[in-house]
Amino acid sequence: MAFPPAFLDELTARNPIEDVVGQYVNLKRSGSNLFGLCPFHGEKTASFSVAPDKGIYYCFGCHKGGNVINFEMEIEGLSYPDAVRALAKRAGLEVPEDEQYQSRYRQQERLWALHKEAARFYHSQLYAPIGANALQYAAGRGMPKSILTKFGIGYAPDSWTALVDWLRKKGYTDQELRDSGLVTVSRKNGNLFDRFRDRLMFPIIDVRGNVIGFGGRIMNNQDKSAAKYLNSPETLIFNKRKNLFALNLAKKSKLGYLILVEGYMDAIALHQFGFDCAVASLGTALTEDGANLLSRYTEQVVLIYDGDEAGQNATKRAIPILEKAGLQVKVLQMRDAKDPDEYLKKFGADRFKLLLEESSNRVEYQLNAIRKKYDLRDDDQKVKYLQESADLLSKIGSSVRREVYGNRVAETAGINADAMELEIRRARERKIKHEDRKWEREAVQPVRSIQPKERSLRYDNVKSAMAEEMVLSQILTEPALLAEIPELKPEMFSAEALGKAFSQLSERYRQGLEVSLSGLTDFTPEEMSHLAGISQRLQGPVNHQGLADCARTIREEYQKSQTKTMDDIMLYREKMQKSKGTKP
Repeated sequence: MAFPPAFLDELTARNPIEDVVGQYVNLKRSGSNLFGLCPFHGEKTASFSVAPDKGIYYCFGCHKGGNVINFEMEIEGLSYPDAVRALAKRAGLEVPEDEQYQSRYRQQERLWALHKEAARFYHSQLYAPIGANALQYAAGRGMPKSILTKFGIGYAPDSWTALVDWLRKKGYTDQELRDSGLVTVSRKNGNLFDRFRDRLMFPIIDVRGNVIGFGGRIMNNQDKSAAKYLNSPETLIFNKRKNLFALNLAKKSKLGYLILVEGYMDAIALHQFGFDCAVASLGTALTEDGANLLSRYTEQVVLIYDGDEAGQNATKRAIPILEKAGLQVKVLQMRDAKDPDEYLKKFGADRFKLLLEESSNRVEYQLNAIRKKYDLRDDDQKVKYLQESADLLSKIGSSVRREVYGNRVAETAGINADAMELEIRRARERKIKHEDRKWEREAVQPVRSIQPKERSLRYDNVKSAMAEEMVLSQILTEPALLAEIPELKPEMFSAEALGKAFSQLSERYRQGLEVSLSGLTDFTPEEMSHLAGISQRLQGPVNHQGLADCARTIREEYQKSQTKTMDDIMLYREKMQKSKGTKP
């Protein structure tokens, strides 16, 4: 939908970009801009900037950028219209009615309400006679009523249509039930049946407080064919890769770190015993989306997966994913219990706190994992242990940390510390040479450095595109400069996205509206990121002569392209006429 420009201007004015971004990123002022760690990729040095005066954000690391609407789209995974509506709701603005609003966004709102109603139903059934066994099971797992209420835990009756009947009475249509993922459809006759039956139910709640799905633990352990845990399928409002169980609660923790565990029960037990910073992945291995979500709320994660082989393998996979998201990683290995839930029930919170304080950082954990792979009584295996350890330690930036861990490895293998230091230095030199060669390959290709990162936006005419970028940056700095280049037309631009931006900015200037990137519409996230990058990269005082030179370059390159096109057409005609045996 094309929202009215005046409405979009009011929307951006009511949603200052620094306020919206500040809900997700800890911003610190540096000059006229604000900087913080990018929420879209892992980093340890802040390269994410917000320019309040321009109404845009831009990351110099991953090159994502745009206006406040683009940020809302990217951070929440929304479409453009839905991001507009979310910001309008935040600012208390009414959105002009349109068909899309009536369909997709209304559908989302209905699904959120439906899931909330389902959560109420399941919770009520836990305390009904039909839920007696489930309530007894919960009590046996040490969950008091306060925890059951805090997490909204409930029970799905062992019935084919208990939830279906309840939601129909509440006015939800069969199509809405199908869209919710809470029902299954009979292939034989199309009838609807409850997806969750005879299960202890765990509502999955997003960071905004919406119930978006459920996880259910089976109560009938005799049924070997049924999955022990069953999650909601992917729906319009639920994506298990982009959500974490209990993050809606853990994000409020004052402990200064988050604990990542494997299952619902572990997370719940930790909260129950006072560790209110625990979250769990949703029936799948940790994903980059999940790690990036964690990075919005903490800088440090304590990883506590089960002590079995599967849990340790999951730990090894999770460490690089978390570090890529810019998180400091510590690893707690369970002792005398298979998981945090069992440990807390056996030994209590104080013992667990001591265990938590003793948790190793990821280097110690990885060195220990390497040690377990090799028999150090065998010389060949000892060499492999030292080489793999040296390769790991060579990636550490701190020379002090490299020396401390190197000495520890040398002591373990029974070799001289100087020899280990030399091996680490050689591994580090190989790594540096590899990075240098990579840099050299990119440095000798200046055209590639000028080109947009997004392949679909690559320039066909670099000379014209550089001039087009400069024109846009100049008029964004001083819109009145548009009056100095009246002969420049959008169709003369060689880069389609730049021409479209010039067209919209020119039109806004003619209408007396604010000339800024925040007022642009109908651009892809990649295009907006590129435009934001131009705005942030090409800053400086207004240069009237430079603007005129750039406009002339654009016109000349356009004329060349038109002449070439006509030459190509004439050549094509000559070839066609010759093939027919006629004279031109």
